[in-house]
Amino acid sequence: MRTVNDIVKMSGGTLLAGDGSREVRRIVLDSRKAEPGDLFVPIVGERVDAHLFLEQVAGQGAAAVFTARHGAAEVKQELAARTAWIGVEDTKAALQRLGSGCRDRLSIPVVGITGSVGKTTTREMIAAALNAGFRVYKTPGNSNSQVGVPITMWEIAPEDQIAVIELGMSEPGELTRIAGIARPTMAVITNIGIAHIEQLGSQENILREKLTIQDGLQPGGLLLLNGDDPLLCSVKAREGFRTLYYGTGENCDYRAEDLREEGGCPVFTAVHGKKRVSVRLNVLGRHNVLNAMAALAAAEESGLPMEKAAVTLAEFRGFRHRQQVFEKDGITVLDDTYNASPASMKASLDVLAALGKGKRRVAVLADMKELGDRTEQFHYEVGAYMKNCPADVLLTLGELAKELARGAVENGGAGTAESFIDREELTARLRELLREGDCVLFKGSNSMNLAEIAEGFYLPQDR
Repeated sequence: MRTVNDIVKMSGGTLLAGDGSREVRRIVLDSRKAEPGDLFVPIVGERVDAHLFLEQVAGQGAAAVFTARHGAAEVKQELAARTAWIGVEDTKAALQRLGSGCRDRLSIPVVGITGSVGKTTTREMIAAALNAGFRVYKTPGNSNSQVGVPITMWEIAPEDQIAVIELGMSEPGELTRIAGIARPTMAVITNIGIAHIEQLGSQENILREKLTIQDGLQPGGLLLLNGDDPLLCSVKAREGFRTLYYGTGENCDYRAEDLREEGGCPVFTAVHGKKRVSVRLNVLGRHNVLNAMAALAAAEESGLPMEKAAVTLAEFRGFRHRQQVFEKDGITVLDDTYNASPASMKASLDVLAALGKGKRRVAVLADMKELGDRTEQFHYEVGAYMKNCPADVLLTLGELAKELARGAVENGGAGTAESFIDREELTARLRELLREGDCVLFKGSNSMNLAEIAEGFYLPQDR
């Protein structure tokens, strides 16, 4: 257990008031969730400065608070009896120093994962594979940001033997800062897509930013790359690091062969050198073969044989709103509403084609966000892609998705297409349309709230 004095030292702060020997169990950013034993870090946002809640949090019994507003009048001495006040220049920067200080105390391997698409699924699959031989800590939820990663490093327990850390990025320089906190011994890059192209301008810029994960990679560390990605297949790590590739091509050090599907789930042979291991996944879609190969490569390179890792990898069955399959009233529902990019939407359409074979296929697709100046083109291209995996019925939600519908209709990707702006109208139309024996896909950016519509077709209505 770490104390207030430990936090002061690691964060570079000053103890303004309170007991430095008090123990701290966790870090919270939400004042409403602060409890006795917590450190509250008030983040200064665009709309709200969380310093406004310091007195409230102290009243709730928090063990300590950071404050960058620490004039004498700001520190409530009457509350210091149970809450330590730690003065810092910048609360976010202090949190990052604290996370880095926690990393200093770790001697375990750390696998860092970044990429445009599939980071979270790859994280989960790597963790599942490593579970065959290690006690694994993995990033909880989507805590992959400049404030999430420091908290993640705090939460790694002394009993953990390896950590799998997701590293996000949405602006230039961000990954350098986050990688410098996590300091991975192995860095995995899943792909270079167009997520956040609005902020970064081009895929080449995204590639450059993703490669800055090496800024935190430990000496002698491994850069593990998706060898099927056209922008990653020829990348070499900086001097002092190793480079390995995973995928399906001959250029890949870890390669999937003999790929087929059983019930929509991939079955293949994982090949590394002379080693050949049979693998069966319990998640849908061929795109998950790449995630699985990243997991098997990470396991083997961590000293865990692929054949053992394949056993626990097969136990992974996905998670909420990510290609989950439900059956209700004779209708098969594929809920993939967690988020969307052109690549992930195409992958979901492939799954719909396989899962809905012999059934009437219905695609419910919503806007994809943060695609920059070419957003309409990207939506149209997804629609055009549907000629390879046609839907009998296409319903779209949002202004941007109208271009998707146009691309599908003009290229023969949908039998019929209807576009909606109003979510209730879309829901009502779906209830009229769907019938026993149908297979329906829901896919769109998280901000489109398509998950709520999807849940209405498979969750009990009286919950």
